[in-house]
Amino acid sequence: MKRQKIAITVLALLLVALTAPWAVLALWYQGPASESLRVACAGLWALLALGVLGAWLRIRKPWLLATYALAFVLLLGWWSTIHPSNDRPWADDVARLPQGRVDGDRVTLTNVRDFVWRTDTDYDVRWETRRYDLDRLVSTDVVLSYWSGPAIAHSMLSFGFDDGSHVVFSVEIRRRRGQQYSAIGGFFKDFEMTLIAAEERDIIRVRTNVRGEQDYLYPLTIDRAAMRELFLSYVQLADELVVKPEFYNTITTNCTTQVYRLAKPIDPGLPFDIRLLLTGYLPEYLERIGVLEPGVPLAELRKRSDITARARAAPITADFSAAIRAPIR
Repeated sequence: MKRQKIAITVLALLLVALTAPWAVLALWYQGPASESLRVACAGLWALLALGVLGAWLRIRKPWLLATYALAFVLLLGWWSTIHPSNDRPWADDVARLPQGRVDGDRVTLTNVRDFVWRTDTDYDVRWETRRYDLDRLVSTDVVLSYWSGPAIAHSMLSFGFDDGSHVVFSVEIRRRRGQQYSAIGGFFKDFEMTLIAAEERDIIRVRTNVRGEQDYLYPLTIDRAAMRELFLSYVQLADELVVKPEFYNTITTNCTTQVYRLAKPIDPGLPFDIRLLLTGYLPEYLERIGVLEPGVPLAELRKRSDITARARAAPITADFSAAIRAPIR
């Protein structure tokens, strides 16, 4: 019985030690609007946890742990009241959500982004309506944009049509004006999720030519039926986000896990893999599931797929999609 009590006590103390950092960060990211009040709330919770742990070493009274448990339950209740919203002062590049209308093989997308970027703060705002004929859908490419080492990349899907046009779908954080990306904030309801539909000359070029990222474009060897279903899945997600916003999560609801979620109903046998989380290694996953050009070593495919230099060399008035797909000389 004594051992059982010791085990329960150790477990309870571990729960205090493990939940306290989460609670402090939750209060920091979602506490009062005033930074000083957020600091105060987070600091008070840290003092509560340290006080409980310190007091337990001296007096070992069960009410200490019960007090902390009650406070944590109340915190979870408050946390559950924080809901995503589409009504915030959004940054210009995520200010609108795309919407789709499907009429047989024809899809009309509103709020397709087609910004002209000169710098991250100097750009022309353009939102367009585009119409696509799914009978003319001929290609699907994975675009990976590396911005922080070999394991970290942003993934996008580009759909191409036989007239040379392309539309890119990109799951991203929906930043408020002045807000900066934070991987930690992405665990604490700090960002809503958005789906951007954009022209390649906007969403790829801003990464290669303005932000200095390294971009790769991998053509997928999937049939037209799968391309069509994947395209329509994105349209459905766009419409869902208009009526039911979602929070972005750094691990569970991000640019790549959403692609997996959309593709899974099309191919129920699609395996889950750690490389869906370490997005920089996504080409190895794509090779594993057999959707890259067969018979070509991955190193060679990676070399061919590097579009960075071609994107940076393309004049702003050029056919950007054709330029980044031009053969390497």
